[in-house]
This record gives sequence, C-alpha cells and structure tokens, in this order.
Amino acid sequence: MAATHPESTTQRTRKRRGRVDTPSAPSADGQARPPKSKLREWVEALVFALVVMLVVRTFLFDLFRIPTPSMEKTLLVGDYLFVSKLHYGVRTPISLGIPFTKIYVPGLTLPHTRLPGFTEIERGDVIVFNYPPEDLPIDRKTHYIKRVVGLPGDTLWIQNKVVYVNGEPQSLRPTMQQYWRVIKSDPRIMLPEVRLAELGIEEVQPTPDPRQVLIMATPGAAEAIAQWPYVERVEPLVIPRGGTYSDLMYPPGMGYSPDNYGPVVIPAQGLNVTLTEENWPYLEPVIRRYEGHTTGRQQDGTFLIDGRPATTYTFRQDYYFVMGDNRDNSEDSRFWGFVPMDHVVGKALFIYFSWDGRHHLPRLNRLFKPIR
Repeated sequence: MAATHPESTTQRTRKRRGRVDTPSAPSADGQARPPKSKLREWVEALVFALVVMLVVRTFLFDLFRIPTPSMEKTLLVGDYLFVSKLHYGVRTPISLGIPFTKIYVPGLTLPHTRLPGFTEIERGDVIVFNYPPEDLPIDRKTHYIKRVVGLPGDTLWIQNKVVYVNGEPQSLRPTMQQYWRVIKSDPRIMLPEVRLAELGIEEVQPTPDPRQVLIMATPGAAEAIAQWPYVERVEPLVIPRGGTYSDLMYPPGMGYSPDNYGPVVIPAQGLNVTLTEENWPYLEPVIRRYEGHTTGRQQDGTFLIDGRPATTYTFRQDYYFVMGDNRDNSEDSRFWGFVPMDHVVGKALFIYFSWDGRHHLPRLNRLFKPIR
C-alpha cells in the first residue's frame, strides 16, 4: 500500500481560500528561486518578440510601404506589401549594424551568400531590391520596387515606347499607364472630367495645340477614349532620341531617351562578352561597380581591367533590367542601369493593407490583393 502524507495546516488553508500557490522552482543548489517580477516577464517577452521579428524579417519575409507613384496603377502610394525572401533565396547579412536602419560599422563587409530559393526570377515579376547606384553597403541601400522586364542574357531595346526583348515586342499590362496624346475633332470640346474619372484618369495636361491634350492613362482607358465621337484618335506620346534626355539616361551621352533606348545586352553569370566600343559604355560601370574591378583605357583605346589589357570579360553574377509600371513617371534601369542579383531582396506577393492619404481612409478593396 502506498504511503500518504498528511496535508499541512497551510495547505488546507490555501485550498479553503480557493487558491493553490505554485512553489518556486529549485535552483541548482536546491534552494527555491524567487518568482519573476512582472517587469522582468514583460522584458523577456519583448526581447523574445524582437528576436523572432528579426529572424523572420531577415530570413523569411519583410514588409514594405509604397512611397511613390512609379508603379501605379498596379501599386498605389500607401500600399503596404508582403515580400517573400524565400522565393529567390535568402541573402545573408552583408554589413554589421543595427537591423532595419542605416547605422552600421563602416568598412566592414561580412562573408555573405544567397541560400537556395524555390523559384527563379521571371520576366514580369515585381521585385524589391536595394537601389544599385547608392554608395552604401548593399543591404543598407534604399529599397526600390519595380517590374522585371529583361532577364540575364537578354537583348533589350525600346522603340517608340514599345519594349522589345530578343526581338519580341512586350505588350503593356492592363494596370500599366503612360502618357497618351488625345487629338480632338474640335478644339472647343473639353474632355468631361466625370467620364475621365470613371476611367481612373486624374492627370490631363493642355498643349500649345488646342486640339490636343495629354493624359496619363492605362491602355484600356486610352482605347475607351478613342471611341468617343469627338475624339479623332489617341496615340502614345513618344520622346525621340537625343535632346535633353541623352545625359540623363544610362549610360549618358548615347542619345537615348525613355521611349527610344538601347539596344543593350543584359549581363549574365558566366556570360563571356567581347568588349567593343558599342557595349563598353554600359558594361564598364557594371564591371567596375558590381564586379569589383578597376577599369580604364590605354591611349590607343585598348580596354583595361585591373590594369591589364582585355578584349573579353566573363560576368560573375546575373543582372536584371527593371521598369516601373507608370512608364513615364519612373526612375528605373533606363536611368541608372541594371540590378545585380546580390541587390535583390525578394518577391512582392500581395498587399496586406492600403491607406489613401488624400482622403485619410483605408482602401478596403485592396486588402490582401495579390500583386501581378
């Protein structure tokens, strides 16, 4: 028969009061530990939550807000995005500092790599990346978001606003917008604001010709306006080569414009290219900035890489050509060049919240909307 122990007077008293105290856990020396204070419990819970958040945002997912209209109408100012770092592979930390700030130890670069992902970057993906031209450690650079237009190894050019990739024209997506020229049959006619608003058009600009106005619109909206009886035709507003844009494009001085650009060959890992007068202007910055070499030219024009004559170069990583969906209001690869793979943060998956700053209201119809 098992032995039983009589209850003490204190135990019987606690039960009668409806309460049973949990005894303190013994310490290593057998002595009872004092219970944790409420403040200590709160601090430990906060530290645990911060560690979990740090791990999740560093290695799994991250959250971003859209601050500019360069992706409208696909993404709106005030959209909050859920971005996966797992799709293309997690990038390990590159600098040492306070996470999610630009406070870091200057001059110190950590050994870094990209873990395997479960998908490759595809043409049309909307990606978040670190802004390449910024002079900071890669993971401390400003976050940008654009759509991938050109993949590693592609030949890309833009002719009269149409993007061509390997000779194939790329159609505008339904949510992309650009400037269109609306030619009216009568200069006295004003485009009705109500009908424009129904088509999502907010920007209308006059021109010196009273028969013409400029609108910022999607392809569907432009096509709808072209059917109005007092509209003669609607055509894209095209900026020709040369002019004031030449020195603003990448690379400068090539005579490019946002609507007439290239052709350029997008560098790819393992791609061996013959260096020429035509490709050196846009490949040399890549070799110098992102591949880590010194570059130059001899007096006879010979290309120099790390001080030695070179006629070819083999790239060590992939690069991407990106553009904003708001084609005429986007600072993208046309202006500053390619996105190196080591600058890619992740894939934008869906909108988890959206705030309309103009009306100070949430956009409930955009909650959990997938990004396509």
